[in-house]
Amino acid sequence: MTSLIGELADAEVVVCCGSGGVGKTTVAAVLGLEAARAGRRVVVVTIDPARRLADALGLESGLGGEPARIDLPDLDGECWAMMLDTSAMFARVVHEHAEDAEQAERIVQNRFFLNMAGSLSGTQEYMASEALHLLHGDDRFDLVIVDTPPSRHALEFLNAPGVLARFLDHRLFKLMMLPARSGMKLFSVATQPMLRAVGRVIGSDVLADAVAFFQAFAGMDVGFRERAEEVTLLLRADATRFVLVAAPQRDTVTEAVWFADELHDQGFAVTAAIANRMHPRFGAGTSAEATGRAEAAESDDTARLWANLAELRLISERERVEILPLLDRLGGAPIIEIPLLAEDIHDRRTLDLIGCFLNDPDQVV
Repeated sequence: MTSLIGELADAEVVVCCGSGGVGKTTVAAVLGLEAARAGRRVVVVTIDPARRLADALGLESGLGGEPARIDLPDLDGECWAMMLDTSAMFARVVHEHAEDAEQAERIVQNRFFLNMAGSLSGTQEYMASEALHLLHGDDRFDLVIVDTPPSRHALEFLNAPGVLARFLDHRLFKLMMLPARSGMKLFSVATQPMLRAVGRVIGSDVLADAVAFFQAFAGMDVGFRERAEEVTLLLRADATRFVLVAAPQRDTVTEAVWFADELHDQGFAVTAAIANRMHPRFGAGTSAEATGRAEAAESDDTARLWANLAELRLISERERVEILPLLDRLGGAPIIEIPLLAEDIHDRRTLDLIGCFLNDPDQVV
């Protein structure tokens, strides 16, 4: 069987998906390290990393909104990591694509922008797609690994470029943009029936901030639309791969199967799945065989040892039954098992240990 690292050797984008708490962020970090081991220049973008992951990567100051290079003198390539800062990314996009600094400042200082950048539903997912666009075009990197939010929010990330494109075509957006495009005054727009109704609901001050924001936004909507289309094409490109992470529990497997179905319905394919924190098989025998040996044992101590082995094998067997629906759903895509380790992931050594299983899927677990 080809290793997962081999499957991703020619990828330009890797999207790690899965429900919360299954080790998805750790897997993304390990994929980054293994890609650097193979000589690649990779950046890992994570949404909500645990502090111990930054420590394990040797980033004492934690992860920030800009890529930080990890000190890896023993590897041929480079690995960088960053945490998505939604507000900072939004401001960065505005500054990079505004016609001049004055236009950018009018936007980022606008109260409507500040509220939208910090709390509007869907903003984080869209800014994640903007981050992907920026990093994919950055000459420092030849691979971008995206650690998405939990499954259902990950779909929002995949759909965000299309949602933005539809919003830019919406009647309300075009009405908000009307003053800048036609030279109309702000109060003239506020007399429009639709906006008068909006103003009665949200307040005239908020409406004024919103209209001022869209006035300042004039001319940038074309660039946002173009980038949204480019991200959509990038996500559907052959060089983009999806890795689905699950744990051997029914709820996370059910979520993974649902997510694989959603990806399939939207035209995406799962390259591979990872079953994380699997109990070892403890030899080639079965729990039933170990139970039989316990019953036939000539001493109590031997019987207890065989009974304990039977219990451990039973846990392992049940976990492999739990992941069968995911195996059936993926068809020919491989499922790679990562064992439950005896210690927490807290340093390079433990991250590299996980990497061994991604490089050699035929190891006995």
